[in-house]
Amino acid sequence: MPQLRLATRESALALWQTEHVAARLRALHPGLEVVLVPMSTRGDQILDRALAAVGGKGLFLKELEVAMLEGRADAAVHSLKDVPMELDGPFVLPAILERADPFDAFVSNAFDTLDALPRGARVGTSSLRRQAQLRALRPDLELLDLRGNVNTRLAKLDAGQYEAIILACAGLQRLGLGERIRERLAPPRLLPAVAQGAIALECRADDAATASLLAALDDGATRVCVEAERAMNRALHGSCHVPVAGFAELFNEKLLLRGAVGDAASGRLVRAEARGSAAEPEALGRRVAEALLAQGAGELLGH
Repeated sequence: MPQLRLATRESALALWQTEHVAARLRALHPGLEVVLVPMSTRGDQILDRALAAVGGKGLFLKELEVAMLEGRADAAVHSLKDVPMELDGPFVLPAILERADPFDAFVSNAFDTLDALPRGARVGTSSLRRQAQLRALRPDLELLDLRGNVNTRLAKLDAGQYEAIILACAGLQRLGLGERIRERLAPPRLLPAVAQGAIALECRADDAATASLLAALDDGATRVCVEAERAMNRALHGSCHVPVAGFAELFNEKLLLRGAVGDAASGRLVRAEARGSAAEPEALGRRVAEALLAQGAGELLGH
């Protein structure tokens, strides 16, 4: 019986995503044995400092990529928003699954909406993108760092350390915690992270057999949307060090891409949007990036 080994982070959310992928692969390829290879990454281990300060979201990938290079795993399952805009080394993404809810969730035990928070309320999020947009919407709030997995973050909220926290809707829903969402923070008010809600499968570029097994899970509509978003981020030289937001929607054969770049300290925010052909998502991404740079995004990004 052929075997496929999937490298994954050990967090509850990463394991859920990988089990979900494994179940879909088994259904598509009867007789395929799919095995999980859980691993702890540096991004999971370093919880006392902001991600941007210790190397960014690529820290969640490195160990999984080493496992593939050393032959301990055939493929890896990632949240696409954690995948760097340029893959390091001989890797490809043969499948991007259909996107789940891409938006951010307002989570609070005492308040129903972001607007209902009193002045000076403590809001937890480590995302510079969320902080910049929240600062622009509600400069009166106290924005505080919040690290750890989803359950750790909820426990800190429940312990009274924050009046509210901001998490990804998809993560809460995947863990069966959708009832904790008090308000979905959707565009145009708040733009999500580039590729938020999408799961990506990575394998070695020279492993055609694995790539072909995984490619059966690829969702074309999600791929063109996230390609536009990632092309915008690439053109901005964005990473998790900087507050870049982007969201593309597909209407027939047309894409609408909205982008924003902000400053987490001041709340200054520049926005741009454009429409383009779904056949050319990268060109659309570059166009929106150029429109943002024309409004001063480069200065906000420290270029």
